[in-house]
Amino acid sequence: MEQRIITLFHESIEAKMQAGEYLAPLLCEASEIMVHCLLNEGKIFTAGNGISAANAQVLSANLCNHFERERPGLPAITLGADFTTQTSIANDYSYNDIFAKQVRALGHPGDCLLLITTSGNPSNLVQAVAAAHEREMNVIALSGRDGGNIASVLDANDLELRVPVNSNTRLHEIHLLSIFCLCDLIDQQLFGAEE
Repeated sequence: MEQRIITLFHESIEAKMQAGEYLAPLLCEASEIMVHCLLNEGKIFTAGNGISAANAQVLSANLCNHFERERPGLPAITLGADFTTQTSIANDYSYNDIFAKQVRALGHPGDCLLLITTSGNPSNLVQAVAAAHEREMNVIALSGRDGGNIASVLDANDLELRVPVNSNTRLHEIHLLSIFCLCDLIDQQLFGAEE
């Protein structure tokens, strides 16, 4: 069993090393989009389903509270974290509307919507992209595999960070590390290097 654990650690490290080189310029670009949004008094919205929803909450929590240093909170909101709103929308309309309806109600031009998905196929995220476009928001998709349906609805102003991995576990691990990279880059750009 111990060897199995060591093998899992090695698989995780190898996947991160391969993805890191590919993702580095995309993560830099995503952080710049998010910093531009924040400097222009915009908000960062995050959304995902299942474990991707938890990763979305990690990003919002680290921006709204703090990451590795003390600094002012940054406006970040996880869509779907409010269970009452989510179930109200799902009950009255459709589960596919849970994010889009909130984007239309809360989003403003210049805000940023960051979606996290391993498959890129959830209809509720596809509809959130359409709603963000209606509201003239920036869209960043942290995805995996072939990008799924999300890839086909992104436009030239959007950014896709597609992790070239097939394993759900490795995708979630790389997504979480990517989120930590974004938080670090945002802090560096807004508040300078730590002394």
